[in-house]
Amino acid sequence: MNRSSLSLAFALLIAVVAGSVAAAQTVPDMSGPTPREQSQPPQGISGPAGETPKGGPSSPVAVDPHKYIIGAEDVLHVLVWRENEISGDKIVRPDGKISMPLIGELQASGLTPEQLGKDITTALTKLINDPEVTVSLVSVNSKRYYIDGEVGRPGEFKLITPTTILEALSMAGGFREFAKTTKIRILRGTTTLKFNYKEVSHGKKMEQNIFLQNGDHIIVP
Repeated sequence: MNRSSLSLAFALLIAVVAGSVAAAQTVPDMSGPTPREQSQPPQGISGPAGETPKGGPSSPVAVDPHKYIIGAEDVLHVLVWRENEISGDKIVRPDGKISMPLIGELQASGLTPEQLGKDITTALTKLINDPEVTVSLVSVNSKRYYIDGEVGRPGEFKLITPTTILEALSMAGGFREFAKTTKIRILRGTTTLKFNYKEVSHGKKMEQNIFLQNGDHIIVP
């Protein structure tokens, strides 16, 4: 083979090698996620951020089911074990009654949650074998007290648990600068009660620090 033939063969060999290298560099990287993987959300994310499950149970208010007296407009949660169609939130009507499937109307106002639960159990016994009933309070709307005058947050407050005058004043944000704390009055129907904050706060004449009743009106001059 002469010199020119050798040169041509060498040139063709270089061209073939260069083409092989270029082809290898253009092969796509298949190690990344597939289209199916890219369309799926990361593990642990089941929906939009901040979304919470719906249809969960109502959150009960912490009251003593043996002592709290149910009133009109209170919201109750009646749970009948394994009977979702009967269970649910019930609003006490102005006439003091609630309505329930299968049973009809029941008196609720004037009873404790425990007593109402027993009444529902008795009514259901005729329809269901060994019913298990729990009544809890979801929202207190029947009992309120009011604070007016020189306090941080005057207004209406729900009387959920037994509350003394001293506790009520604390929940109202304390006193303003010129409040006359020795001349506080509590209006209870046609009766006016007196409360001296300075005495009670120093542990004196503690009999003034009575429990509030529904409708009490505290006035801080």
